[in-house]
Amino acid sequence: MSMRQKAGQMIMVFLTTTQFVIENEIGGLLIAGKHLRESKETIRKIDEINSSLKIPVFTASDQEGGIVNRLASFSDNWRHTPSALEMRRMDTTQIHKLAKKIGRALKDLKINMNLAPVLDPSKDHRGTNSFMEESRRSWGNDTSNAYKVRAFVNGMHDNGIICVSKHFPGYDSWTNSDLQIAISASPKETIQKNVLFFKTLAQDIPVTMMSSVQFIRISNRPAVFDKNIVKMVRQYAPDMVMLTDDLWGTSLRTWASGKTQIAPRKTYPDKDFKRLITAIIDAGNDIMMISYTSKAKDMINIMMELCDKSSKYKKRIEESAARVLKLKYKAGILKL
Repeated sequence: MSMRQKAGQMIMVFLTTTQFVIENEIGGLLIAGKHLRESKETIRKIDEINSSLKIPVFTASDQEGGIVNRLASFSDNWRHTPSALEMRRMDTTQIHKLAKKIGRALKDLKINMNLAPVLDPSKDHRGTNSFMEESRRSWGNDTSNAYKVRAFVNGMHDNGIICVSKHFPGYDSWTNSDLQIAISASPKETIQKNVLFFKTLAQDIPVTMMSSVQFIRISNRPAVFDKNIVKMVRQYAPDMVMLTDDLWGTSLRTWASGKTQIAPRKTYPDKDFKRLITAIIDAGNDIMMISYTSKAKDMINIMMELCDKSSKYKKRIEESAARVLKLKYKAGILKL
């Protein structure tokens, strides 16, 4: 593989034209509700892309249940899929059966990755219900529900669906980090406790999504940009594939610009975007998700420029591409 092809494996974009994905040899696609409303066309596109690429794509969707429920766009039959809070109240047999049924539906839609479960704490550092608990998305406040999460993950795995734990090291801010810089004042001890949930399930869940929150007690930048926070995962799971949340989110672009406010999306400066991508790679992330699909080409070009300047970036890209390809092989997506 060329360096450009390896760089392509590090990018996940919203499903777009087959030509764009094939030409740029993109490694992953995000499947949103609007794609599932046109499921036949989406399936056709995914089949065409995979038949044209040497390395098939990850196809990811948010199917947590409750308010984050992409299958509801596919069929009203899925509209009342239980949330994480509701699944916490089920026994493992019920959870496994439900997850297996959901996994089958995702598989039929050509989706092979579920951006769930949410391992963020149900309580913030003050002991009150967290944002994730109030939105019924959290699987609990500690590792006591790990066996129930494992039942969910295993049900998905029965249909070849890869699960993603999120948002490391535990989203406990009340600010929406997609819209503005989100801050958490959790002390180090609380953060370490929240990390245990991720660590306990690391052998069951091969992908971790990094948080866009800034944990001010341990870092001066959002977690996804902090190599020391990414290293927390690497210490207990060296092969873990580290995934970003949407890099076109306002908070991350604002931080990369060094400002408190930024201009509309179409006028975001190239130099700021390069700074954002460089920081993400420096931190050790493996897959960069972005909703502004056409930016994928710029991302690959930025990575190639970095490789020309320093061999350390060649090494970084090779490390990430190797983790991605290894997971695709283990999941049966890549056949040798």
